[in-house]
Amino acid sequence: MRELYDRGTIQIQNLLANARRQADDRGFHDFPIIDVDSHHYEDRRWNEIVPYIQDDQIRDWATAMTKRTRPASVTGAMLGNQEVSGRILRTGHQLVGAVEQQARADHHPDMARMLWAMDMMSIDYSIMFPTPMLHLSLHPAAEVEVALARAYTRWLTTELLPQDDRVRTLVYLPFNDPAASLAFVEEFADAPGVVGFMVTSVRYRPVHANEYAPVYAAIQETGKPLAFHAGYNWHEQGLSQLNKFISAHALGFTFSNMIHLTNILVNAIPERFPRLKLMWVESGLAWIPFLMQRLDNEYLMRTSECPGLTRMPSDYMREMYFSTQPMERTATNAGMLRASFELMDAENTLVYSSDYPHWDFDTPSVIYDLPFLTDQARRNILGGNACRLFGLPTQKRAPKSAIEAGLGGYDTVEAAPTLS
Repeated sequence: MRELYDRGTIQIQNLLANARRQADDRGFHDFPIIDVDSHHYEDRRWNEIVPYIQDDQIRDWATAMTKRTRPASVTGAMLGNQEVSGRILRTGHQLVGAVEQQARADHHPDMARMLWAMDMMSIDYSIMFPTPMLHLSLHPAAEVEVALARAYTRWLTTELLPQDDRVRTLVYLPFNDPAASLAFVEEFADAPGVVGFMVTSVRYRPVHANEYAPVYAAIQETGKPLAFHAGYNWHEQGLSQLNKFISAHALGFTFSNMIHLTNILVNAIPERFPRLKLMWVESGLAWIPFLMQRLDNEYLMRTSECPGLTRMPSDYMREMYFSTQPMERTATNAGMLRASFELMDAENTLVYSSDYPHWDFDTPSVIYDLPFLTDQARRNILGGNACRLFGLPTQKRAPKSAIEAGLGGYDTVEAAPTLS
């Protein structure tokens, strides 16, 4: 076990040392970089979060669950296989202490770990989400989703986010309960570190239903965005036919957001709530041109079914925001990627996301190195668009060098050890 921990520590330091070199080589210290999708593994902190649950019965149940061993987690890992049978350690619990050894005394270990990774990638602000809770929407009891989501948000805005304003969050909305979601908007809109709201897309309540109108109206009044964070459910009837994680991952993350965006457009939510800022997270980009073309074509043939729309569906989509990750950027589709950027007006609608520390995360160089982007487009996508969307400061906050930051415990990044 100690050998695994040591290998994990070296691997993550070496991996992000490469990210630090990229930041130094490309001059990332000259402009702000905003990460709109950075993940927090809240399941490691249930012992801290559970006391914030207000319902006595649910709190007692959750307390009992935290005292048990973790067979469910093992089962989930085997089903999802995010770590590729243990060959990728970026998200594994083995790495919990890799950065905590160097944590600043005035920071919670989770905050220290996040700031360390941000500094390595020259990221100035990160928008942080929970991770296992992204599937909380599938819980059969809506009151459990509400209780856990409120407890997490209260803990996050009370204990973690006030420690450093470089880390912000989008409040998880328990969308299985529209009334509770409205209460969340009212309760947390002005809480420390809250820059918007988030719905997890793996859910089965139609988001255009009238019962959500008060939620959309309230979010619109805050001036803050509403994000739909994609995911997959391998147990979904259609996806259950797939026998590999790669298949469920490739289709599930796009399918979940496509369903909700289509419902929002066809039912004219942008016309009903014209100042509601919408963002779609972690679906990549390839699905956007497809949906634009598909919906435009259908709309022209059946306009009468969409009486609330005054423009083409793609026109509304070009006013929404989309996160970059996981961006489809293979050598064989360079032309299609460029066409996608042009079709969606990426210079003004695309926002950088790392998805760190997931196995498929992207460093800022993924955007910066695209040969068809202008310097202004790079700066907009890596930070400028997000600063405008979330109202974030534009000054550089990440350290300009690894030495200045004291990163990784080495005098220079190049001194970081490598794995054989």
